[in-house]
Amino acid sequence: MGTQPKDLYPDVTAAGDLASAMNEAARLRGCDMGRFFWVTDDVCFHTSRGNVSVHRATEERLFQLKVYIPDFSWELGSTDDLGLLVEAVAAWREGVSLDELKARFGFLELDEFAGMLERGEPTSSQWSMLLSTEFHREQWSLLRRLHEDEVLGRMFPTISHRAVRLQVDALNWQSRQVLVYEPDEERYEVRAVAPDSSWVEVPSDDLIAHLRAALSEQ
Repeated sequence: MGTQPKDLYPDVTAAGDLASAMNEAARLRGCDMGRFFWVTDDVCFHTSRGNVSVHRATEERLFQLKVYIPDFSWELGSTDDLGLLVEAVAAWREGVSLDELKARFGFLELDEFAGMLERGEPTSSQWSMLLSTEFHREQWSLLRRLHEDEVLGRMFPTISHRAVRLQVDALNWQSRQVLVYEPDEERYEVRAVAPDSSWVEVPSDDLIAHLRAALSEQ
């Protein structure tokens, strides 16, 4: 008879699933990881520095940590210690600096992520992609106008139902956002991404100032 394969994750098996095992490890260590927004084989949750996911390797015991936003992702490292992983996730969520994270958690590999931020990424690459993708040709004129502004050009752009979405912080989905739509040439409609907001028509001459104000600190 063949031997049963070794269970690489007995703690996860005992808890029932990865999310439950992480919650139990966090409870034992007094860590706050926040609430998961997606649980399958991976566990995912929002932070102010991107969405974080934890995945289990299949060939060896490793919990793999990754941060991502739509179209971009960065590997942050892996460890076989669930407790250490939970502590690192909680510290990441709390906004502990990258230098301190690297000093406290030796398994984290943060040079690529830190370098990406220093280069103005992923915002720069996102603008380049939208301004060169034929699928978004209809929005090119508006995108160019927004990108040329020194303030709006630092916002993270996406396209949503033919409207351009500008987001203050590319990694934080809760940061301030506005939608701008050009139904006809030189005619613009703008809506803040907030509860009970509505579309308002904005004259072409006022568009940049209006968007700057909508995205500024409240």
